[in-house]
Amino acid sequence: MTINDFLLMRHEIMLVLIALILLIVDLNLKPTQKPWIIPVAMVLFIIHIIVGFLPAPEGTLFGGMFRSTPLINMMKNVLNIGVFIIMLQSYTWIMKPENREKMSEYFVLMFSTLAGMYFMISSGDFLMFYLGLETATIPMAALAAYTHHQTKSAEAGVKLILSSALSSGILLFGLSLIYGSTGSIYFTDVAASFGAAPMQVLAFLFFFSGMAFKISLVPFHLWTADVYEGSPVNVTSYFSVISKGAASFILILILYKVFFQLIEVWQNVLYIISVLTMVVGNLFALRQKNMKRFLAFSSIAQAGFILLGMMAGSQMGMTSVIYFVLVYIFSNLGAFGVVSAIEAVTGKVEMSDYNGLYRTNPRLSLLMMLAMFSLAGIPPVAGFFGKFFLFTSAASAGYYWLVFIAVLNATVSLYYYLMVVKAMFINKSDEPIAFFRSDNMTRAGLLLSAVGIVVIGFWSQVYEMINNLSVGLF
Repeated sequence: MTINDFLLMRHEIMLVLIALILLIVDLNLKPTQKPWIIPVAMVLFIIHIIVGFLPAPEGTLFGGMFRSTPLINMMKNVLNIGVFIIMLQSYTWIMKPENREKMSEYFVLMFSTLAGMYFMISSGDFLMFYLGLETATIPMAALAAYTHHQTKSAEAGVKLILSSALSSGILLFGLSLIYGSTGSIYFTDVAASFGAAPMQVLAFLFFFSGMAFKISLVPFHLWTADVYEGSPVNVTSYFSVISKGAASFILILILYKVFFQLIEVWQNVLYIISVLTMVVGNLFALRQKNMKRFLAFSSIAQAGFILLGMMAGSQMGMTSVIYFVLVYIFSNLGAFGVVSAIEAVTGKVEMSDYNGLYRTNPRLSLLMMLAMFSLAGIPPVAGFFGKFFLFTSAASAGYYWLVFIAVLNATVSLYYYLMVVKAMFINKSDEPIAFFRSDNMTRAGLLLSAVGIVVIGFWSQVYEMINNLSVGLF
């Protein structure tokens, strides 16, 4: 391999090296020195983020199995920023006595699943895509069961791995039909020979069903709430943000680059799934009292909105989806960051526990309000612009009734997002959560989330940059 080949895979190579370094450092630390793993992981990952933003060549490796483009590199950088914020927000939790003996495992598992996502979104054929998908999924099951001494966490890990096995089997069957009908697994070859033959339509449906599980689309969402509730809060935020963002990105790439000849078929499928996902996600979110389950069904509803941009089948649709995923990362990490900070100190995760929070912890309340406003799409925060661009892209393709349904669902979502705001600012409590000061790392993670929610909405260059990088796909 030449130096250019290494530059094409810089994200993947550096992440594997970081994981190996952490394992070596952990083996040479005494039990009392285990907390040193955290700053070592932070520093190494900051270097990784900086290197990721440096210019890199565009090209392919392994006969076209691996691709590197500016758009793909940008998406990897977005995931890196999200993972770094989660690392900052994890500090208080990971420093608990029951977690100190396995600090390195937490970071190694997180970096392992992130490496799988890198390979997945850089894939040029379905073999690399599937290997990346499984490399990302298996460590996530271990992360879900990280606090295995708790029954719910162990149960979450088992549910995730069993559900993933079923969805992987469905997806693999679809891939076998694709190979059988086209004679190739390379994206370019499949796109050239793929049509509307019955077996190829069936192959697409199996493939899409497997991917719908990863994004928690209805009716493939039943695992989400239980796994989110049972997993540690920071792991839940990783599932909701990083995993969903990577899966959404590769799905829209494959829809546009591989299955574009089936656009009428998958637009009809997405239409139905989008409506079901928005409606079911919103209706179940209305009933939730546990904050993790509440954010789980909120993320399901948000996935329904993402499909609006995918349906456009245009550059505007691609740009709006990536922009919305970027906004969603900061908004959701802001909400989960507050939940994580409170849960780490008090152990409370019920919505009723947030009654009167503003009186004792005004800064956390303001950040949670900002995150709720962004997820609801209330102007002028970034979430409003994210939903606006999704609705515009769907309307530009003529889906006016779908946009109308989406607006109605966005209106319904206002109710349950404002329920959290009401609990913090209006509801009274005789025993509100006492004032506490988070550690510096947690506060830094919360600050980054708040800045992202505000700045991305007003900094128009972000949308323009994504739009320019999407030009080469059309």
